[in-house]
Formats: sequence, C-alpha cells, structure tokens
Amino acid sequence: MPDLKVMVFGVGASTQAVLHILKQGGADVCTYLIRETATYSPTLEGETFCARQYPNPCDILREKHIDLVLPMSIDWFLEEWRDEFLALNIPILSPTGDGMLIERDRDFARQLCEKFSVPFPRSFVARNRLEAEAILKDNPGAYVIKNPLCSPRSPVHTVLSETEADTHTWLKLVNYEEGIFLQEYMGQREAGHIAFVSGGKIYSLITNQEYKRAFNGNMGVITGAPMGGIVEKDPGDKYHLARDLLHPLLPWFREVGYHGPIQVTAIRQDNRWFVLEYNVRIGVTCGPIIMQMLQEPLQALCEVASDHKPNIEFHDDKNFGCSLTLAGYGYPYGEVAAPHFPVRVEGDLDCDVWWNEVVPDKHGDLVTSGQRIVDLVAIAPTLDAAIQSVYQNMRKIRCSNSYYRTDIGQSLWPPGSD
Repeated sequence: MPDLKVMVFGVGASTQAVLHILKQGGADVCTYLIRETATYSPTLEGETFCARQYPNPCDILREKHIDLVLPMSIDWFLEEWRDEFLALNIPILSPTGDGMLIERDRDFARQLCEKFSVPFPRSFVARNRLEAEAILKDNPGAYVIKNPLCSPRSPVHTVLSETEADTHTWLKLVNYEEGIFLQEYMGQREAGHIAFVSGGKIYSLITNQEYKRAFNGNMGVITGAPMGGIVEKDPGDKYHLARDLLHPLLPWFREVGYHGPIQVTAIRQDNRWFVLEYNVRIGVTCGPIIMQMLQEPLQALCEVASDHKPNIEFHDDKNFGCSLTLAGYGYPYGEVAAPHFPVRVEGDLDCDVWWNEVVPDKHGDLVTSGQRIVDLVAIAPTLDAAIQSVYQNMRKIRCSNSYYRTDIGQSLWPPGSD
C-alpha cells in the first residue's frame, strides 16, 4: 500500500518499532509524541511532533492528510481534542466509543464478564482505605491492587500481594485519589492472547507471556512495562484463551461496533482460564512482533481500522518471538535519578533493536536519559532459537549499572502448564 500516510501516537521503543516496520511496508510515517520522555528513537524513523508544542494534533493530521492513526496507549481518548479528532473520520487502530470501556474501566470489564459467564477473579471497588479494609475483613485473602480506571497516568499502578498480610500493608500505602480496584490473587500461571475484531468477527493472532516482575525468578515489583516476553503465532487458538474469554463477548463487540485489537490477559487455576484484564491496543511488546510475523501488516491494520474483513497471512518461518529489555540504574523505581551513562554496542547486532530512553551526546554517541534503555526482539521458527538470538545480542550491549532478566522462557510455558 504505497504512499499511505500513518501517524503513531506514542514514544519509545514500541513506537520506533511500529514506525520502522510500516516504513518497510511502504508507508510514509510520522509521530505525535504524547510524552517528553523516550522521544529520540521515533526521530530515527520519521518526522515527529511534540504534544508540548502542538497540544492538539488535529491541524497536523489535516495538513499531512493522514490515512491511518496507531495509538500506543489509550491516553488519546482522554484528551480534550478527542471529539475533534473523531470528527475527522480518520481510521484509527482502536475502538472509539463504548468499546474503550473494556480496558478503561476495570469494574465494567468485570460486569461484562459476569453478564456473559466468563470467569473473572473475585473483585471489588473501594473509594478509600476505610472501604478497602472493610472489604478485606468481609472477604479475606490476597489481592492484586489496581487503579479502577486504566491509564498510564493512573495514581495507582499494579501492586501484587501474595498474602493477606501483604494486602493489609499495601492498603496503608496506595493512593486513593481515584479509589482502588481489588482483584483476588490467583497465582502466577499467566498468559495472554491478542486478536483483531473486525466486521463483527474475531481473528486470533498470537498467544503470549509477559515477564512483568523486575528480577529473575519472578521476583521484585511489577514493572511499568514488561522486562521481556514470549510470543507464539497462534491463529488457531491452541490454548483456548480466545474460545473461553473472547468469543463469549462477541454479542457485545457487535453491539458497540467494536473494531480494533483486543488483548486478554488471563490466569490459569483449577483447569480454567480467568480474565485478569482486557486491553484495546496491539501491545507495546507484542505489537512489533505481530507485525513482523504478518506478511502484509500495513494492509491488515488498515482493514481492521476500517472495520473490514482483514487479510491475515503469516510468514511460515516466523513462529515465535522473544523480547528482552535492558533496564538502567534505579529501575523500576522512578524516583531514583539516573546518571547519563554511555551505551556501547560491541559487535554487530542481528536482531531487532528498538531504543527507549537514550539520547545522543555532543559526539553523537548514545547515553541513557532514563531507566529503560533498549528492547531487543528476535523472531525465529522455534522458541529456543528466538530466545538464544535475543540473549546473544543482548550480551553485546554495555551500560554501567544496567541489568536484564536472564530467565525469559524458563517458567510457566506453555500456557496452562503446571
């Protein structure tokens, strides 16, 4: 699809990856930088526009005659210019109305699952600490604490408590500005599935597993974005995540005119999948891998954004992907100030390299500008080959006080395993 003009709303490695892959497909790409961090790598792929300088992107969208918009988060839906943007009728790879609620409002997702008999952990909404403590007294157990309204700007990011005592401790510490969402802790047998919804049908794409804890052995806090992950090409839904957790919602998808990506993250307990959450984006770690696995990613994205039947054809030899993040000094504790350490690459890299919080110094050499440095992605016919490739390449990157997990793929795969 030559000469198609695409704008990505985003920053960082995931945005760079999407831009690069779409450029390879012949698109003319640019970026609306939604934040002021991790802005360097998108500039490597095309023109960029900063939200601070352009608070409303609609004039840019008109002037550049943009044909497709790809948002990397749901923040755009919360902006004052949302209705003006929607009036432009530019196809966007996202639901645009009530379909957003399945990610935005966690209790709405719970109620939706209840309506369609989809398993969901025991969950509650509390407006303040007093209500939260009362809920815990009446419903004892360990809970994962989340913000009721999902957004990168949320005052509460996911806090995992594995015991009731841990939950009590966290209830004294979390921010109740928007209340909290308490979701029963059900273990670590977690997996996800991403599909497209378009033309009133569901098209399975991949099954994935994200490594969300900071350190090896699934230790440490939940990080803002995964430290790595595995993606398996799965149009046949071999683990039944789509069958059990997405297809029952098809009447609702049709009712609200939903078209776009849908990701379900689930937990396995007592031989059943339970929904943890839904997301309406292609995924910051999975999206670039999905697009590399598809033979015509640009065409597929355009068809889904226009609510048409997508032509989804995978490469025969791209069955698995592995992603790995190099984290810098202080990560994942954002209040820790990190020095600008040099980043060196010793040798040639032969996998995908997507830069995050780095900038060039006065000599043009890269230095860190934050705590997430780079994401590496390898795609291969086998899982072992993808994992081996990403680690071989990561060992060629040097940065003081940085680290990465060395156990991607060593736990809880395949999905549903003990």
